[in-house]
Amino acid sequence: MLLDVQDITAFYGSSQALFGVEFQMQEGEVVALMGRNGMGKSTTIKSILNMLAPRSGRIIFAGKPTERMPSYQVARLGIGLVPEGRRCFPNLTVHENLVAAARRGAWTLERINSLFPRLEERHAQMAASLSGGEQQMLAIGRALMTNPRLLILDEATEGLAPVIRQDIWKAIRQLKSEGLSILVVDKTLSELLPVVDRCVILENGRSVWQGAVAEVTAEIQDRFLGI
Repeated sequence: MLLDVQDITAFYGSSQALFGVEFQMQEGEVVALMGRNGMGKSTTIKSILNMLAPRSGRIIFAGKPTERMPSYQVARLGIGLVPEGRRCFPNLTVHENLVAAARRGAWTLERINSLFPRLEERHAQMAASLSGGEQQMLAIGRALMTNPRLLILDEATEGLAPVIRQDIWKAIRQLKSEGLSILVVDKTLSELLPVVDRCVILENGRSVWQGAVAEVTAEIQDRFLGI
């Protein structure tokens, strides 16, 4: 097992945000973390990386408990984050963003440029000058340059034009075909569901449903994911 999230609770000050979230991921699996807005998806991701320390429960990544580790040590275990809002370093070039957190491994500049040719074309541009879609490509490339065992994408295609979304999903499918473990959050179910193996649905900070993607019926979508 690659990731084991065991009954975690989390708080923002005195306000409880997670109420016993739990799920597991196997090596090479692509899992969707789903739920309506405000249901705890981003908080769960912050807890996995210990950016928001769980109040109780356990998180085990690659056999190591992480709940007492600082975030940078959790990342060094092999977790690459593509955060909501992209958060590229605006005053660094594309090239500088990619090499800033690079670690040795299979993912190199050449492979990133092959995955996202636009980044090679814009290697000398400041990240702030890129379009939203290009910044998302850069954020994914930057995470891959850490050579992670698990890639986490929080709102993978939010706010992007349809043609750019297709480029992002194409890249995710390629990463899946290469066996990379991926935990992904996205609202576009028609594009998300064909890519993932399993789904975990959160509601009001709780894990309320888990199962294979084929089991995500219209009834489940309406009950937990509808407006």
